[in-house]
Amino acid sequence: MDKTMQHEDVRELFCRRERRSERAAREFAREALTAWEWGAGAGDVTLCVSELAANALVHGVPPGRGYLLRMWLYEQGCALRVEVHDSGYGRPRVRRPEGESGRGLLLVDALADRWGVGPREPGKVVWCEFERHRPFASIPRPSPSAPVKEP
Repeated sequence: MDKTMQHEDVRELFCRRERRSERAAREFAREALTAWEWGAGAGDVTLCVSELAANALVHGVPPGRGYLLRMWLYEQGCALRVEVHDSGYGRPRVRRPEGESGRGLLLVDALADRWGVGPREPGKVVWCEFERHRPFASIPRPSPSAPVKEP
């Protein structure tokens, strides 16, 4: 792990092609989500970060290179985008798992609200987005003593 850039709503981590960078990406995501008070759904985001980092290491980062993990909030903090930039070519797709591999994008597809692949020179950007879901307890409710309006 070389370089970290942090801003209030944007965080970046550059990782070298090392197996331990997947763990560093997860820890980086957990710290950002905690700082942003993401709460419910943070585990799903962290799992997707881990899967995208693993895919970059296996399929997108040639020897001597690395990948960039970028996370940022938008929509006044109600949505989160995760991007993994790598220099590998090809278009990742969800496919049927084979043995112990092939589940990464299947998980991202199931957990993220949206995901996709964009161009970059060299390589690609694999991204996913999450909407902040308000916990049930935070939904405003009438007080028990409030009058009930009949239709």
